[in-house]
Amino acid sequence: MTPSIILLLALVPLVLLLLFLAGGYNRLITVRNRFRNAYSQIDVQLKRRYDLIPNLVEVAKGYIQHERGTLEAVTAARGAAVAANTKAAVNPGEPAAMRELAGAENALVGAIGRLLVVSEAYPDLKANQTMAGLMEELTSTENKVAFARQAYNDAVMTYNTAREVFPRNLIAGLFNFGAAEMFVIDKPEQRDAPKVSFS
Repeated sequence: MTPSIILLLALVPLVLLLLFLAGGYNRLITVRNRFRNAYSQIDVQLKRRYDLIPNLVEVAKGYIQHERGTLEAVTAARGAAVAANTKAAVNPGEPAAMRELAGAENALVGAIGRLLVVSEAYPDLKANQTMAGLMEELTSTENKVAFARQAYNDAVMTYNTAREVFPRNLIAGLFNFGAAEMFVIDKPEQRDAPKVSFS
């Protein structure tokens, strides 16, 4: 064998290894970008909901002034959820940020639920067209959040599977592709959008 053939035979495994690494790395980048994009859809819907809540509280304030604690709880829960979402949006999938967001969202949904229960006792509030319109928008937004959360969780599962299977797990470890956290609502009664009825 000539020296050029020996050199060529020695380079073939190196080229194959580089192609393998590049293919695995590119696949991980692709699935990571998909779950980050899916989170951006959640972010859009959450911001829409966060924008609706102050209007809802303002309308309710005129009717249920002596339920100040409920209104303050909704406002405080909204503030905590906005802060948690801002933190999660910086690095979607980061486990601590996603758990904090899930906890804040649980608290917000619970506070809104309590506001809805209180508002049932006020017929004038239930009949208010602005309140009814806001509640309809809020329910629609809750459904969009649920759909976006499902798409995000599916994308996270694809990413986590891609980074865990052999031999791609070696590439994930080599390039620090950490696990992503799903956006899970812990309380079963809060998995569904709140049901609103002003009839």
